[in-house]
Amino acid sequence: MKVGTDGVLLGAWTDPGNAKRILDIGTGTGLIALMLAQKSQAQIDAIDIDENSCSQASENVAASQWHNRVKVHHCSLQLYILTSSEKYDLIVSNPPYFIDAYKAHDTSRNLARHTDAALSFDELILGVKATMKEEGRFCVILPCKEGSYFKSKAAIAGLYCNRITHVKTRSDKHEKRVIMEFGFQKNILIENELVIHDEELKFTEHYKNLTRDFYPAFS
Repeated sequence: MKVGTDGVLLGAWTDPGNAKRILDIGTGTGLIALMLAQKSQAQIDAIDIDENSCSQASENVAASQWHNRVKVHHCSLQLYILTSSEKYDLIVSNPPYFIDAYKAHDTSRNLARHTDAALSFDELILGVKATMKEEGRFCVILPCKEGSYFKSKAAIAGLYCNRITHVKTRSDKHEKRVIMEFGFQKNILIENELVIHDEELKFTEHYKNLTRDFYPAFS
């Protein structure tokens, strides 16, 4: 799974604030971890269950100017919470999201896209609760249907959505994704909308402003 819009959106949307330690769950090519390294001074742990993804992420990290602050771990979240005592100020994930869907023949693609292949929503929520500091934040991007389901499950487990952006590819299209920020404390929900393309299929100013630091063409 190479660089995609979901990863770019989550990395650009997430505010690292003054986070000293960040965990990227399911790092893939390392995209989100590197984006957060670019706009913070945090130490970042990036984990992924797929060996090829970790090799690619390690290569990308080594070639970057933030290689001393990003560490890639070939490890499942389930194992990571058993072997690490680290607590994080910020956790991010572009997780598997297809709950009931036809599976591709590609095992790596299934791991990246299907919750029952490697990481269920329940396991993700449990992992976040086990590794996040009391005042920490968790940011995730999901399709809208799965996002609503995840939001409900998280609230039952004591993780509350305090910020949400509804993403549309165009203003006349249905909502495609939701980007959400969770915490242990329940605050007033901050809610807004992001439209990626205008009627002429050009990137909107909102999208360009959000991602400008990562796309030289938008500078």
